[in-house]
Amino acid sequence: MKYSSLEITEQEYLIKLRKDDFDLPFIYQLLKRIQTEQYFFSKKEFEPEEDIISRNLASDGAARFDRLCDK
Repeated sequence: MKYSSLEITEQEYLIKLRKDDFDLPFIYQLLKRIQTEQYFFSKKEFEPEEDIISRNLASDGAARFDRLCDK
């Protein structure tokens, strides 16, 4: 990574990498991971239907058995 550069402006980031140092599939994988982590950290609150614990507590307990002692 001899000739890489990072340019930061108020609206964007520009990263320049040499093709000899990085292959395109790696760059795609890196961008996908950044987008995934950005989505993960942007979710501050869970909706009750998205939260597994809340969904299980809200469901009808008589309809199914979760513990052996309930049977």
